[in-house]
Amino acid sequence: MRITEQAHLAVRTVVKTGEEVVDATAGNGHDTVFLAKLVGASGRVFAFDIQEEAMVATQANLDASGIPVERVSLIRESHATLGNHIIDPVAAVMFNLGYRPGGDHKIRTRCEETLVALESAWEVIRTEGILTVVCYRGHPGGEEESRAVLEAAHKLAMEGAVINTCGMEETDAGPFLVVVRKG
Repeated sequence: MRITEQAHLAVRTVVKTGEEVVDATAGNGHDTVFLAKLVGASGRVFAFDIQEEAMVATQANLDASGIPVERVSLIRESHATLGNHIIDPVAAVMFNLGYRPGGDHKIRTRCEETLVALESAWEVIRTEGILTVVCYRGHPGGEEESRAVLEAAHKLAMEGAVINTCGMEETDAGPFLVVVRKG
């Protein structure tokens, strides 16, 4: 099973119809569509990305999936601004770090912004909510960002969060998943 599918499986166990959720890194919109279907007609998805191309690709993916426009707020800003937009507690925040598949590989998530985004995400997640982070080590800055994500997750675990990782042992440079559940 792909790492992204494992992230979907973890989120599916927590999110209920009608809840609010966040796709912190919209990319091509695959997680956005997944989340929009999961929360249903009464739910809401906030999807962030800095690239106009990502917003266009995500909207096209939503349209192709029949997701009504009012169910998703596309926010063309860094995931680091998440805390400026989310007011109510959310059930889940999903991150898929690195660069947008099919896009410019020079435009990618950055460690400093990701750490700010993770902190903001943790603050807005409801009790028993979930945070998933797919980390990619194989691009410039990816190893550093991945280590920083693990360190941040371990700090949350010391505060009582439950963390799981998978895929780390498969390769030294391949992707892995970090799942953090709020107690």
